[in-house]
Amino acid sequence: MSQSSKIDGKSIAEGLRSQVGLAVSSLRNEYDYVPTLAVVLVGSDPASQVYVRSKHKFTRKAGMHSLEHKMPEDVDEDTLVDLIKTLNQDDSVDGILVQLPLPKGLNTNRIIGEISPSKDVDGLTEISAGRLVLGRAGLHPCTPEGCVILARNALAAQGEELSGKHCVILGRSILVGKPAAMLFLEQNCTITIAHSRTKDIEEVCRSADILVAAVGRPLMVKGDWIKKGAIIIDVGINRVPNKDINAKRDTKLVGDVDYDAARIHASAITPVPGGVGPMTIACLLRNTVIAACNRHGWHVPINL
Repeated sequence: MSQSSKIDGKSIAEGLRSQVGLAVSSLRNEYDYVPTLAVVLVGSDPASQVYVRSKHKFTRKAGMHSLEHKMPEDVDEDTLVDLIKTLNQDDSVDGILVQLPLPKGLNTNRIIGEISPSKDVDGLTEISAGRLVLGRAGLHPCTPEGCVILARNALAAQGEELSGKHCVILGRSILVGKPAAMLFLEQNCTITIAHSRTKDIEEVCRSADILVAAVGRPLMVKGDWIKKGAIIIDVGINRVPNKDINAKRDTKLVGDVDYDAARIHASAITPVPGGVGPMTIACLLRNTVIAACNRHGWHVPINL
């Protein structure tokens, strides 16, 4: 039985980062300006530290400035808010990202809400969300935007396009599920959002031309949930015990989709890791360049 092709998120992300690098070079040459991304990291969560290191690495590799503001886990909420207000007022800063999740006791909605929409490169403020729903220009959330790009690339490889496809979003979070639905809708897809209360969820998933799995439940989506020829975008990143006795580590990363079983039915699928994750960072860099251009009234140098 044939297996699906792997959607190479690393390669596609590398291509987007290269485009970002060209845009940064154009801004430097034309305006003597280099975009700057400021990342706020609160506490010492190991996963967050890894993500932030990757963001700094690729931001600098694209030719941009990267700032990191580390705050202790017990930081006073007002102190954190004051930092964001300072970054809002700093004209040399184009993008502000607060690494999530924040430690318990901090009001995430309040803190994210303090970010200026013009610098909201994660697309998480209420104004950014409102612009997305209304179909107006704005900064889109990075992971959902990456999902759209990956699905578009997978379909293009088959000589098809997003328009008219039925896209099922498995998960309704404000970070991925809801904005992903809006972004795929913008591409003229027909959208279904499925969640924990959805009846006959397996049948709903089987109706999808494109299935975006973003529920945070390891291997939830089985092979027989997949329609023949579907495109699978697996957003899940779950650490589970590694049963391979020859493995070097006791745990491994898996997605929300049973990858091996799904490959039998799908035409293309993202791996975990190496699928959506690299695209999230690439889209963050893209947003930082767009934010810089919007703030200064410049045209984006190349088509990002």
